[in-house]
This record gives sequence, structure tokens and C-alpha cells, in this order.
Amino acid sequence: MLPRFLLALSVLSFHPRLAFSAELRTVPQDLRYCQELAERLAAQPGGSKEPARSLGEEGLQLCNAGNVRTGVARLRRAMRVAQGR
Repeated sequence: MLPRFLLALSVLSFHPRLAFSAELRTVPQDLRYCQELAERLAAQPGGSKEPARSLGEEGLQLCNAGNVRTGVARLRRAMRVAQGR
């Protein structure tokens, strides 16, 4: 009985390294943010090359169509591609 109790206690115990941060980081998901990302992409040296350019255009189209979250994701992907990541 004691080993089961110790196992349950170890599973239920709180481990500080596994705790989630109380502060939640959020990013504004609106058309202004889409435009800001598009401007930052245009300023990148690789922003005008494929596939970053087409990803950026697709992201802006998605934002303008009302699919802001998907558009932001596409623009962020374009930024990573333009930076060589």
C-alpha cells in the first residue's frame, strides 16, 4: 500500500520546472499586424525572392479576406524563409 501512495504522491506533486508561466504572451492578430509583417518582409534582403515573396503575398491576401490568423502564420513563414531559416 505504501509504494502505491508514494507513486501517487510523486505523480501529483508539483514540479516547479514543469510549471507554466503565469504570463501569457499574445500577439495582436489584426490587419495592422499583417501590414507590419509585410513591411518587415519587404525590408529583408531575401523578401523579394521566391518562395518568400509568394508566401508574403498569400499571407496578405488571407489577411484581407478576413483569415488573419492564417495570414499572419503565412507572413511569419515568409519571414523565416527570407532570413534563411
